[in-house]
Amino acid sequence: MGANRRPFRFLATSRVPLRLATGIAVAGLAWQTSPKPLSADSSLSSSGEKIKSAFDGVVRSSRAVYTITFIIVDYKYYLRSLPPNSSEYRIKLSEVHLRSARRLLRLCEANKGFYVKAGQFVSSLRQVPKEYSSALSSLQDQAIPCHFKDIKEVITKNLGKDLSEVFLAFDEQPMAAASIAQVHRGVLKDNKEVAIKVQYPGLEQRMKIDITTMDILSKLVSWIFPDYRFERVVSEFERATSLELDFIQEANNSERTARNFKKNNIIKIPHVYWDLTTRHVLTMQFCSGHKVDDLDFLKDSGINPKKVAKALMEVFAEMIFVHGFLHGDPHPGNILVSPEGHHRFSLVLLDHGIYRELDERFRLDYCQLWKALILLDSQKIQHLGERFGVGKYSKYFPVIFTGRTIDSKSALGGQMSNEEKKRLKQELRSLRMEDISSFLESLPDDFLSILRTDGLLRSIISKLGAPRRVRLLAYARFKSYVCTLPN
Repeated sequence: MGANRRPFRFLATSRVPLRLATGIAVAGLAWQTSPKPLSADSSLSSSGEKIKSAFDGVVRSSRAVYTITFIIVDYKYYLRSLPPNSSEYRIKLSEVHLRSARRLLRLCEANKGFYVKAGQFVSSLRQVPKEYSSALSSLQDQAIPCHFKDIKEVITKNLGKDLSEVFLAFDEQPMAAASIAQVHRGVLKDNKEVAIKVQYPGLEQRMKIDITTMDILSKLVSWIFPDYRFERVVSEFERATSLELDFIQEANNSERTARNFKKNNIIKIPHVYWDLTTRHVLTMQFCSGHKVDDLDFLKDSGINPKKVAKALMEVFAEMIFVHGFLHGDPHPGNILVSPEGHHRFSLVLLDHGIYRELDERFRLDYCQLWKALILLDSQKIQHLGERFGVGKYSKYFPVIFTGRTIDSKSALGGQMSNEEKKRLKQELRSLRMEDISSFLESLPDDFLSILRTDGLLRSIISKLGAPRRVRLLAYARFKSYVCTLPN
């Protein structure tokens, strides 16, 4: 969540789907109230709030079931009787993709909360059709702040003190808002400026209902369309979201990353104030800056966007190849550029809720894969493909990561020849959705996390106008730190 400075106030002392949706919501509530360990400071304390939460869950589930049912019918009806390999099929499939993506966008906007988060998650997955990623990417900047009265209640309940006892000043207007929390600016009694991240009340209960609905609907889609398997996506989304709801874990991730980069003077991680941090409130050092893709700011500050791109890629390459501890949500709002530092700028890395600790064996194999990709060592790529569990699909690794085919003659970072593009296009047309699903399901979880992060980084690098070799050279440089180790 990025922020700019601002003045702040000083403190004074369809009938069938609806029936099905009701069942889903009841199932979610049954899960919610079953004898599992829940947060001791659950925000839904009164029966009235529980009833309202249950009703809201039914409404959200109803919308979801209606939307997904409509999408299923559209795909089944519009593509009926068309040969899957025909040009007409591909044209109509793109049209259905676009209509369905827009319906999902409207669903996420209406249901808010975890649906917005799910839409953001899906938009960052490289395996989804471009119509979906393009439409849902608009959700990255959408979040409606919570009323300050509710935010104040969360803070005082978690810290056990009134705001005036902790802060000299507190801005009631959030400087940033996302799908699970919003950030306020404040000044402590010792005049230190801080950013206070506050989780929206009642999220843990809502998550259980919404994830249950998403899980059931994903199974329904996979049952109707056996080639489309989404259960793993829902499972990974649930894992990532559960991690984000624990601000203690986020603070630990932040400090670990700060230790990993303590000798790097281009990256800045905000300091955590542990005495003012709980599972639902995170108090950090306030760091000013602008979103990493704010080209107008970079130009006005005399900062070269390509140098920013290079620095960003080197930070994440070091995370992957050296530390094996990877920030999982590097969208522009979580990376700020500050016009300070030895290089005339520094990168401020925010939002440390989602991290992936890479398995050590995987990290070494992934390093070897990049060495093979750079050298276009087809035998090594195939061997590593077997280790990753993807078998014959390993031949697509060069295309996925470096933009060239496994038998390409082009230099690293160069363009494919027209002949190569033609052959690749023909080959990809022969792939079925079942092939793509099989490939993705075979990949280790660590691999999928890297693919998602790499996709977000590619988008930023592109917006900064940097050539793709900036990314490739960063990976090539840092893989060398590890690839000298014996297998």
